[in-house]
Amino acid sequence: MKELAGRLTALDPDAGAAVRVIAYFDRLAESRAGVEALVRGAAVLAGVPARLVDADRRVRIRVEPDGTRRDTDLPPDPDWPCTSLTPDGAPALWLERAGALPSVVDAVILERAAGAARVVLDRTRGRAPLDDPALVETLLDATAAEPARLHAARRLGLGPGPARALATPGGRPRVLPADAADAVPAGRVGVGPAVPVPELPASWAAARTALRFASDGTAQDPGPRIVYADELGGIALLADLVRPGAEPPPDVHAVEAAAADAPWLLTTLHAVTATASLRAAAAEANVHHSTLQDRLTHAEHLLGWPVRTPQGRLRLHLALTMRRLTRP
Repeated sequence: MKELAGRLTALDPDAGAAVRVIAYFDRLAESRAGVEALVRGAAVLAGVPARLVDADRRVRIRVEPDGTRRDTDLPPDPDWPCTSLTPDGAPALWLERAGALPSVVDAVILERAAGAARVVLDRTRGRAPLDDPALVETLLDATAAEPARLHAARRLGLGPGPARALATPGGRPRVLPADAADAVPAGRVGVGPAVPVPELPASWAAARTALRFASDGTAQDPGPRIVYADELGGIALLADLVRPGAEPPPDVHAVEAAAADAPWLLTTLHAVTATASLRAAAAEANVHHSTLQDRLTHAEHLLGWPVRTPQGRLRLHLALTMRRLTRP
């Protein structure tokens, strides 16, 4: 291929450059390069920024011609050279070249990069029907026959590898390939364990449990917004003991009463339970170490138990966790 590119360059520089582009992306595809590497290759070869946007699969990548990734929310210019990821799809890959007609080389860069990116996205993120509610419902239904669930998995574009079920508040369930962790949606999410396709109903049940441990990430509900079921360990047993909408345990009442007295209390107490030391907790809460000590003294007075001892810190962690679990 290198010799062919050299001969073509002598006859037609554009043709020689096009062959080199084809060889470049073929090498990336053979090495199973990721989507970002493909967009980076497009930017470097074209000498202008390249961006790829796949809204359905929540992929947004922009790379400068020097190889630096620099994403942006600004919309693409309609005059930039572009191509889609599917024959009938909307534009998804752009070369940010303004004020000039697309060259033959630009067209080849777009075509080869888009083709390679489509293969990677299909392999790692699933295909467009991945959000089909009826198919996902069948896939996660433990009472559905296994052949029906396997058929739904194929229709959804799931490969032979493991997958995870995702639960969101008030939202329909989702399924993602296990290696597509960066595609988890924003907001509160419970993520089930990675399992073979036939075991996805169990992953879905675990995802719903994990969602109960997730927080809104606000001052009134601080904590992790994305919770992985397989990282909960024994604490997941609390979900069976504390039912949604039930009368909260006394320690939860104490936390609620204390929070009503001090608006800063919940974020401060979460910082104490989520970090390895009080100095780290002060940094997490964005206050001086002495300010944190004063706050904790006040919090202990309001709660009625110490929070700076190992036993008191565990009690506090359980109280904050049970507070989430009692939500309707």
